[in-house]
Amino acid sequence: MKKNTIQERNTQKAQERAVSLDSLERVRILSPGRLVFHRFLRNRLAIVGSVVLAAMFLFSFLCPLFYPYSQTRIFYKYDRLLADYAVASIRTDYAVTLSDPSKGLSVRNQLNSYISQMESSGETRLSVEDQNGRRYELRKEAAAIYSLYEQVRSPIGTVGGFSPFAAYNSFAEDLRYTTGETAGEGFRERLKEAVAAAEEDFVYGGAAYRLVPGRKGAYTVERGAEGFTYAKDAAPDSALEAVILRNLDQEEFVYGGKRYTVTEEDGSFAVYENADSVLAAVMSTYVLDAYEDAGLFTDSFRINALLAVGGAGSFTDGGVSYSVVYGEDGIFLCREQDREHPVALLSEVAVRAYSGEDSLDLAFKEKAREVIADMEAAGTYKSSFEWEIPQLNSEGKYTYDENGDLAKEPTTVYVENKNFTYNMTCTRVSYLIDIFAEPSKAHWFGTDGDGMDILARMMYGGRVSLLVCFVVIILETILGVILGGIAGFFGGWIDNLIMRLVDVFYCIPSLPILIIIAALFDALKMEPYRRLVWLMVILGILGWAGVARLVRGQILSLREQEFMLAAESIGLNTRRRIFKHLIPNVMPQLIVTASNGLGGIIIIEATLSFLGLGVKHPLATWGTMINSVTSSSESMIRYTYIWIPVGILICLTVVAFNFVGDGLRDAFDPKMKR
Repeated sequence: MKKNTIQERNTQKAQERAVSLDSLERVRILSPGRLVFHRFLRNRLAIVGSVVLAAMFLFSFLCPLFYPYSQTRIFYKYDRLLADYAVASIRTDYAVTLSDPSKGLSVRNQLNSYISQMESSGETRLSVEDQNGRRYELRKEAAAIYSLYEQVRSPIGTVGGFSPFAAYNSFAEDLRYTTGETAGEGFRERLKEAVAAAEEDFVYGGAAYRLVPGRKGAYTVERGAEGFTYAKDAAPDSALEAVILRNLDQEEFVYGGKRYTVTEEDGSFAVYENADSVLAAVMSTYVLDAYEDAGLFTDSFRINALLAVGGAGSFTDGGVSYSVVYGEDGIFLCREQDREHPVALLSEVAVRAYSGEDSLDLAFKEKAREVIADMEAAGTYKSSFEWEIPQLNSEGKYTYDENGDLAKEPTTVYVENKNFTYNMTCTRVSYLIDIFAEPSKAHWFGTDGDGMDILARMMYGGRVSLLVCFVVIILETILGVILGGIAGFFGGWIDNLIMRLVDVFYCIPSLPILIIIAALFDALKMEPYRRLVWLMVILGILGWAGVARLVRGQILSLREQEFMLAAESIGLNTRRRIFKHLIPNVMPQLIVTASNGLGGIIIIEATLSFLGLGVKHPLATWGTMINSVTSSSESMIRYTYIWIPVGILICLTVVAFNFVGDGLRDAFDPKMKR
């Protein structure tokens, strides 16, 4: 009884599963799309490839949204290493300190050459003039100290000199007076004689005249002035005028307690009254190093101190009196009431922090000068000394002891003479880019040579590589379908023309063309994203020929079949016949070709980026990441944690695309598998 019951149930289930030939369920199961999909799912390698590609897309496009680092973020660290600490140089050029920085100084760049001229000639004073006519006097105050005074002058008047008097044309013998005065009836004849004899100067009626030739026989007649002509704002003074006429051969003279200057210009003499000279600047090779607060070294303090060294030996600045004290170790500046404790030291050896700031303590400077002096005496180029420098913590900040004093740590300072510049280095905590950091919790795959996170660049690099391969394949397919469809459908001379164009593109040497284009992009300094777009367009244009030949061959075999004759008989236009009937029948082959070509495009992009012809830094691609560690075999061995994961990603992606392409091929045409 039980056995019959089981048989009845099995029979009933078999009847339920049975589907008639005209059943809608059977039609749904036998649809081409479902058949292709089920065949694809039965291909295990294709499923593996699909899973890998899905993982790559999630890794490249979704994971960067949650990852805390970007592809261009540079990481820094504090580390102990041998770093530059200070630099010293022996002053040979004169530093200029202006008395009024707001006014500037037109002859500032020439001062060192003027001082060299004075030192070679032994002069203690030198008058100079700038291009605007301002006169200065350079004075030697002491060894290595010079001052510059601006001479303030007021014009008094001129003696002699020629001014326009008439115009004469020798061809027309035309004479016209320009001042309203005349020179007499015989002046014209005398003028003709002077022109004929080519006289530049002549005398007539007790006055001197000068001929200035012009164009086409024209002359300007100038007459010499008589007596003294006062300047515009000068008050007439007959006694001063008499003194001036007696001292025209002197460059300077004194009258009435005032100093006057005489200059000769083009046969006339200009007279100026000299006001008190104004101090413009002080030049010296000395540097001032503070024992106390360097903030008291204002420009006025420096000027007064340097002038005191060359003069009175004391000065007052800011209400405080200072004295210059000469000792065995150098020149010191002391307060007048406390001469035992200097406030500053004058030296010709400048010792500064490597950053250029005057932040080093004076004891270190004195020790450095002592070592440099010993090196010069011994003729050596390298030396070292032990010293205590301010201690920095792991964050690069100064540390302090329990008393609030700056903590110091012992170190060895190495001194090296490089073209008379002494570089001083020591081991200390420095703030630097964290390059080639090994994998850690903060950076799972470490950092590269630019201090950027490798995992972040792998994500963004995958995004660029996948984007390039899909865009290039789409461009190739569009161009190939359009041109191949037109060639296969119309045939004749159109087919012949397009196929010859295909042959030309097959013959183009792609790599040399890409090298030339990359050199052009480099010359144009094209930004990375714009370069990426152009790279995709160029690769798409260079790769469409294979797709066009495939589409043409398929359409040649399809256009003579019955369904195309039926489409033509019902009056469908050419565009609909090509894109509605022919192209859809070519799509399976196009999908297979495109999926197989995606992996090749990734290889091409990675190769171009590896060779430096593709996407440029700082935009990340898998090819550029491998290129960053291939400078030597030692680098590749040392930084395997950089290029091996990237290489694995490239291999997995390419193999996955090939698996999917093979699976699609077998799904669309099961006969090819056999």
